Amino acid sequence: MAVTSRTRVGIVGAGPAGLLLAHLLALHGIESVVVENRSREYCEARQRAGLLEAGTVELLRGVGLGKRLDAEGMEHGGIYLQFDGQRHHLDFRSLTDGRWVTIYAQTEIVKDMIAARLAAGAVIEFSASDVAVSDVTSDRPVLSYRDASGVAHEVSCDVIAGCDGFHGICRPLVPNLSVYERAYPYAWLGILADAAPSTDELIYSRHRDGFALYSMRSPEVSRLYLQVAPDEPVADWPDDRIWAELQKRFAVDGWSVSEGTITDKSVTAMRSFVAVPMRHGRLFLAGDAAHIVPPTGAKGLNLAFSDVIVLAGALRAALLDGSWELAGAYSDMCLDRVWRATHFSWWMTSMLHVAPGQDPFESQLQLAQLRYVTSSRAAAKSLAENYCGYKPLSLQAPA
Repeated sequence: MAVTSRTRVGIVGAGPAGLLLAHLLALHGIESVVVENRSREYCEARQRAGLLEAGTVELLRGVGLGKRLDAEGMEHGGIYLQFDGQRHHLDFRSLTDGRWVTIYAQTEIVKDMIAARLAAGAVIEFSASDVAVSDVTSDRPVLSYRDASGVAHEVSCDVIAGCDGFHGICRPLVPNLSVYERAYPYAWLGILADAAPSTDELIYSRHRDGFALYSMRSPEVSRLYLQVAPDEPVADWPDDRIWAELQKRFAVDGWSVSEGTITDKSVTAMRSFVAVPMRHGRLFLAGDAAHIVPPTGAKGLNLAFSDVIVLAGALRAALLDGSWELAGAYSDMCLDRVWRATHFSWWMTSMLHVAPGQDPFESQLQLAQLRYVTSSRAAAKSLAENYCGYKPLSLQAPA
């Protein structure tokens, strides 16, 4: 016999989208339950994004989640674009009237949000199994699951939020879904290394042998990426080969990549994916459950948070004021930003990666685009404004 209970919002997934939504709803006095099929340890350890738009940083500060971010985050005022063996700096602050980006790992954001929710006495069910959602077209959808001890639960909700990622259970519940996607013919081999970064800001390098990205996680830890084939086995990349390839793709006179002990290696596929609509009845999709972007534009986490801002405002209006107008507009409101970010991510990816079998004509087009971006203030301004965040985030959903 299942244990039955009642809440206002059932949230599937304890990733950044689900945790932030629970936090924002609590600020409005709206109760929620978060159900996650992974353990707390897994959620707090999985390596994901690490770059936050200025609006995301201001959001986290504004809702009481910025203490460790302010102490440990690494604020950057621009990026470097490298091609033809030359490195060019784009100064975001001067191009965008003072906006910036911040390096702070998604793992740390998740830790901060879990700690905040648990300190507030919130319910987060980790290591749940048999998670299911039903009756989403009724006014009492049900979230069911077995908790970590094997006890069955049925939670009656007003709304279900599907924040359960690309492989989650919620998106398949939306009928007549239109899916737009693009699989790119390359992937990223990403590493974490105990090596102090030898750059003050991110370096995006377009090399004839493939793209490379120099990022970091802290003043002592570097995060670096190499373009590889989509089916590339990690085992084919011993440490010495990785460092040699990084040194080659980032090579400029008088500078080299700092090397150290590699603590993590993984290969990430590159895809664009958008599912429309993002709502069905009382079920709302947010974050990776509805859309995926290649990481070149650093938009995934920021897009998830922008969905949640809109959703939290819509649910506040629906559940506290009885107005479902914003909830009805949720999908269209989110997709405006999603498609803009999808285009920007595709553009950055296409400009910087060398496709298999790419001919000299295509290569010259890429180089021409890069020369234009680094020589035209208008082009640089467009890149900077999109990179730092398309439209400011607001705690209130737009009317």
